[in-house]
Amino acid sequence: MTEPPMKEASTTTGLVLASSSRWRRELLDRLQLPYQCCSPDIDETPHPGETPQALVHRLALSKANAVAAHFPHHCIIGSDQVAVFEGDILGKPHTAEKACANLARFSGQRVTFLTGLALLDTRSQHHQVHVEPFEVVFRTLSSQEIENYVAKEQPLDSAGSFRMEGLGIALFEKLEGRDPNALIGLPLIALCDMLRQAGLDPLGAN
Repeated sequence: MTEPPMKEASTTTGLVLASSSRWRRELLDRLQLPYQCCSPDIDETPHPGETPQALVHRLALSKANAVAAHFPHHCIIGSDQVAVFEGDILGKPHTAEKACANLARFSGQRVTFLTGLALLDTRSQHHQVHVEPFEVVFRTLSSQEIENYVAKEQPLDSAGSFRMEGLGIALFEKLEGRDPNALIGLPLIALCDMLRQAGLDPLGAN
């Protein structure tokens, strides 16, 4: 289902964000490129034996492909994220109980986040895909702190059960990685590189 454009798409850029996430929209806004939003409808269930890296690679590209028929002359951005802890792939918790349980597991531990990023050029059917890793070291958290955080921020639709862009920063001891935007859901450094290769340089001439 196509959502109302967040910005008017120009004939020169033809950029589309295949996402309904307000956080990804806010990140993409920073690049000051005209774009449209279109929410993809895909099954995000992991395949049997699928690695976390393969999962986010597949889902990012699948999201872009899911809306491609509506945008035949565009570059489409798809992105997906999972948390990986003790070999488990953790997506969105969906309930407060699951969010609290996840954060209790993470207390005092290191958690890896993998964000898949795809850019599909429907003019040529060429695509680029990148997986951006980022690591978070959690503070030792009390049960009360965890319950307070989940009650205040309700991070039920966020991989890892927290929102980096909000109060979630109070959960961490340190962050390690190339691009902290990846934690919010859109690795902008990698995206800028992809856009330049597609002829959509954010710092290029208007």
